[in-house]
Amino acid sequence: MEFEGTIRDLGAVEAQPLIDAVLGCSEDDWSAQQYRQKAYSVHEHTQSLVMVFCDGWPQMEVSRQPAWELLKDAAVPLMHGILAEHYPPGGTIIRAMAAKLKAGAIISPHRDTHMSFVNSHRIHVPVTTNDGVRFMIDGKPHRFEVGHAYEINNQKNHSVMNNGKQDRITFIFDYFPK
Repeated sequence: MEFEGTIRDLGAVEAQPLIDAVLGCSEDDWSAQQYRQKAYSVHEHTQSLVMVFCDGWPQMEVSRQPAWELLKDAAVPLMHGILAEHYPPGGTIIRAMAAKLKAGAIISPHRDTHMSFVNSHRIHVPVTTNDGVRFMIDGKPHRFEVGHAYEINNQKNHSVMNNGKQDRITFIFDYFPK
């Protein structure tokens, strides 16, 4: 969603239950769904634990995905807490996933142009990071801290590079307001 600036720091969140749930997932869990990696070339170097995904516009069909059962107990309370504190009620979570960017990999510069992205808030909750991760939005570098939540302006060009030795994992969800 377009807003003034590149990110909104939504502040500290209690992310440890989600971090534990995500880090407890197996390699088979991470490989269970390859849709994003195959459909969007910018995500070819990522893996995803997809909980919720949507198709269509303007009528959207939101469905639960393979990682729903793995992450729901930790992710749902965290998402609802962030939404209750920062956004008006009555909307819908249309996407939710943990996304892993492998060490040494990049997500090329892009904008999220589908109308469902244009009209929803994209929220990131870092699960892991390292000093080699650079998240660029509109040419400005950002460092995201574990234990914080951020809304990104996904209508500006953004990219991520992981020059570190460890994978970078972020929980992402999209909130479509009423």
